[in-house]
Amino acid sequence: MLDIFEGLRMLSLSTVALRMLLAVVCGGIIGIERTMSRHTAGFRTHILVCLGASLTTLTSQYMYLYMGYFTDISRLGAQVIAGIGFLGAGTIVTSKQRVRGLTTAAGLWTSAIIGLAIGAGFFEGAILTTILVEVAVTIFLRLENYVVAKTSNVHVFLEYTNPDVVEKVIDYCHRKNIDIMNLEITRPKAPENMIVALLSLRLTKGLVAENVLSALRTIDDVVVAERF
Repeated sequence: MLDIFEGLRMLSLSTVALRMLLAVVCGGIIGIERTMSRHTAGFRTHILVCLGASLTTLTSQYMYLYMGYFTDISRLGAQVIAGIGFLGAGTIVTSKQRVRGLTTAAGLWTSAIIGLAIGAGFFEGAILTTILVEVAVTIFLRLENYVVAKTSNVHVFLEYTNPDVVEKVIDYCHRKNIDIMNLEITRPKAPENMIVALLSLRLTKGLVAENVLSALRTIDDVVVAERF
């Protein structure tokens, strides 16, 4: 471990204040990216999660060292890990056959773990994890978008009102030499006149996915055409 942190691992007013301040900084670093991406759980939420988790570990240590409660000091931290799942579940939304909010939920969970590490005095792990999280949600996101843009397989979500749309979509795919690998059609309960189709397409070389989606949107009676 780094020697510069050794004096900060003991409990005192200054070290407690420093740990809580570090929890605010680490939680804020993770949360600011979520805020910039316009997610519901953003800057303040991640700070509160990280800060609360940090205080949980500090409380466990205080109870053990100064109040004589010689029990398993990891119990409170374990409850944080389990309880944060309920908060993360509130950020996950299922819409149009797609699941949104998984990255935000994972970020909240990771913020809680970072807070626990800071409260326990494991500064090296907390700081390194914060840096790696930022790398994952920024640099790796660009890499993911690049790979998705280059892939020839596209999954399309269609909403339309006329059953004849399917024939028009198939005809368009044949004209563009696009392989339809899978086609599922469902009729949601509401609204009654809306039909949903899920398509897995394999594009030929030279075709761009966004251009294909734009072409599908121009078909009469198509309401939505987007990736899923």
